[in-house]
Amino acid sequence: MARVELRDVVKRFEDVLAVDHVSLTVERGELFTFLGPSGCGKTTALRVVAGFELPDEGRVFFDEEDVTFRKPYERGCAMVFQNYALWPHMTVFDNVAYGLRVKKLPPGELRKRVKDVLELVGLEGLENRSPLQLSGGQQQRVALARALVVEPKVLLMDEPLSNLDAKLRLKMREELRRLQKRLAITTIYVTHDQEEAMSLSDRIAVMNKGRVLQVGSPLEVYSKPANLFVATFIGRSSVLKGRLASDRGEYVAVETYSGAKIKGIPVGSLEKGGEAVIVLRPEDISLTPLPGANELEGVVELSMFLGSNKQLRVSLDGERIVTYVDPELTIREGTRIKVYVKPEDVIVYPREAWEEEEFA
Repeated sequence: MARVELRDVVKRFEDVLAVDHVSLTVERGELFTFLGPSGCGKTTALRVVAGFELPDEGRVFFDEEDVTFRKPYERGCAMVFQNYALWPHMTVFDNVAYGLRVKKLPPGELRKRVKDVLELVGLEGLENRSPLQLSGGQQQRVALARALVVEPKVLLMDEPLSNLDAKLRLKMREELRRLQKRLAITTIYVTHDQEEAMSLSDRIAVMNKGRVLQVGSPLEVYSKPANLFVATFIGRSSVLKGRLASDRGEYVAVETYSGAKIKGIPVGSLEKGGEAVIVLRPEDISLTPLPGANELEGVVELSMFLGSNKQLRVSLDGERIVTYVDPELTIREGTRIKVYVKPEDVIVYPREAWEEEEFA
């Protein structure tokens, strides 16, 4: 396994700045994820690490060794692609063995390594099948086995689960996490699925428009988002706009444009009298009165049963918030209700953050 470092990497495609001065480090044995919306530059960053794309500026290091201009096969990487890229005319065994044959391994060692890796991913007994005779999940395992059998320093995965159905995707998440920890291999993963990134990763880099906006553990990124984009991209959230009103000491109140007032907000970098943006998580909004909590009143616009909970969309005279409640609770659409949120669960940014992230 290797330590991977990007130092001020820039990649352009004509007028498009795909990777904008990205600097970060992936530690040995870490599962590190690039997360962001489509077109944010995460796959391009991965391809720069792999050597499929050369950066216009900056450097790529593996264990302090500059590999920026090395060929992909010289870097010790292996990649699992979104479409698996299996050869349909080859058997499972031959697909997995391909990289070892290129390296001209002795036949005995080649067979042993292919057999071992197929057992590792749960495909023993399927060696002679064609990829076309396999399910999507099995094809994904073949692609993973082909990458692992060459014993790479760094494993790269570009949205490998996006073609699977929801149930199989959940199962494969668990399998990938188990295998990665068992092998302790440095892994860089790309996805646009927030839940997938949160469940798999040791650390996450949230990207937008070619920039890395925050790097941290899933808990850090979720609970302490660095800016408005991260706060609204990670997990479900409700956004309210308002103006900061005077409160007491180091705390202020935010009066939203719908007329609701949320008190007890730490001033921090906020400016009294200025405009603000409030982010609320559904799980932090309760139907039960809580000590010191802010009370909001509105009308239920939509009620959706989601299995483990029920989602309510509540209108606050034009602005909307979402909360999760007990799935057995009966609340009809059109009902006027009160909800409560503690000051410490409110995330607030200055109005400029809204404009900077083009949410206006």
